[in-house]
Amino acid sequence: MAHSCRSTARSLPRTIKVGTPFAVVPNARLQVGGWQTFGRIRCLTRLSLYCRHRLVDYPQQFLAALSCLCGTIEKSRVNRLISATLKRIGLISDTHSFLDEQVFSYFEKCDEIWHAGDFGNIAVAEKLAAFKPLKAVYGNIDGQDIRSTFPEQLVFDCENIKVLMRHIGGSPPKYNPETRKELAIHKPQLFVCGHSHILKIMYDDKINCLHINPGAAGKQGWHKIRTIVRLTIDGSNMRDCEVVELGKR
Repeated sequence: MAHSCRSTARSLPRTIKVGTPFAVVPNARLQVGGWQTFGRIRCLTRLSLYCRHRLVDYPQQFLAALSCLCGTIEKSRVNRLISATLKRIGLISDTHSFLDEQVFSYFEKCDEIWHAGDFGNIAVAEKLAAFKPLKAVYGNIDGQDIRSTFPEQLVFDCENIKVLMRHIGGSPPKYNPETRKELAIHKPQLFVCGHSHILKIMYDDKINCLHINPGAAGKQGWHKIRTIVRLTIDGSNMRDCEVVELGKR
């Protein structure tokens, strides 16, 4: 399927809104996940809109490119397609057998929940897993029921981000020796841990890695405020990081 029009690239609006017809976008093509296509979208992990063989960097690339491809497109359909290209993550740790009901409302729009250890009991893990897909590691206080279900360490890809998660890790620049070794081996872009009950979100420039400790969501420990974190992973970008305070310990 091919398209042509008389418009010029200079006439393109800065932001192309939902429903914009293809006719306003000259000689456009889609590059989707490394594939160029005017037809069926095969992958939506990476999407760039090109006009006359140069990248047009719009704030709403997805809407523009999908409008180009389909002529016009319903907003609800665009939103569903965009949602399929990113992951909203709920980060939680150190529940110590207590799971605040607020967690379910704050993680309602999350695609996955990641627990960085010290569940306290298997019931907490089961409730979270029944609510959303759960990735987790065991912590130092967790018993055999949790240790037989979850590993000490997880290394996985979320979108285009490599993630390393373990319960005890330290933080930049004072990682513990085992964590320092694992970071050097796996070279993640995101490192998640718990254990300290100290909320910490900081970027390690030396290893190009974002470190997140969501703090403690449970009632045991010396922390004063119970916290969780929400994060969006969009392709190779990590954004919309939010700290949620659940209340006093």
